[in-house]
Amino acid sequence: MIRFPIYILSEEPEEIDGLVIIGDQVVDDKNMSGETLGMRRLQTPMKSIYPLRYQVDDEVGMMKHRGKHFIDTNGIYWYNEKTETATLKYHKIRKVEKKEVATVIWLKNVPFPFIEARPPDSTNTWAGVLYKKGIPWKIWEYCEEQKKDTWRKI
Repeated sequence: MIRFPIYILSEEPEEIDGLVIIGDQVVDDKNMSGETLGMRRLQTPMKSIYPLRYQVDDEVGMMKHRGKHFIDTNGIYWYNEKTETATLKYHKIRKVEKKEVATVIWLKNVPFPFIEARPPDSTNTWAGVLYKKGIPWKIWEYCEEQKKDTWRKI
C-alpha cells in the first residue's frame, strides 16, 4: 500500500547492495536503520543524494501529476501509467464543516460527504468530482462557477 507523501523520480531507479540509485545519486539507502525514506536519507554516509524536488500529498495530486516514476515514504518504488478514465462532473457546494483535523464537504446531488484535508477558498462554490463506475469518488478541484462536465485520465 502506498504511504503518502510520495515523491516523483525522473526515471526508474536501480537497487545495488541496498542502495536505490538514479545515475550516480542515492535515492534511498536501505542499509540504514530508519523506518522511512527521509530517515534513511539523513543517515546515509553517501555524499551524492538524489534531490526529491516534487512531493505529492494525496491520490488526486498523484493523478494530476504527469510523472510516471514514484517512490513513497517507505521507499517503495512503482511505475504509474495512466490507463483509466473517469468522468468529471461539477456540483454546487452545499455545506463546509471545518473540523479539528479535516473538513467535511457536502455537495448537491451527492448523498454522502467528502473528507478533505483543507477547506476550499470561500469564493469557490463549486466542486469538480471524479466519478468511478458512475459513483462519486474524489474531489478533483474547486472553482468559482460551474464548468462543463468532462473526463480525466487517471
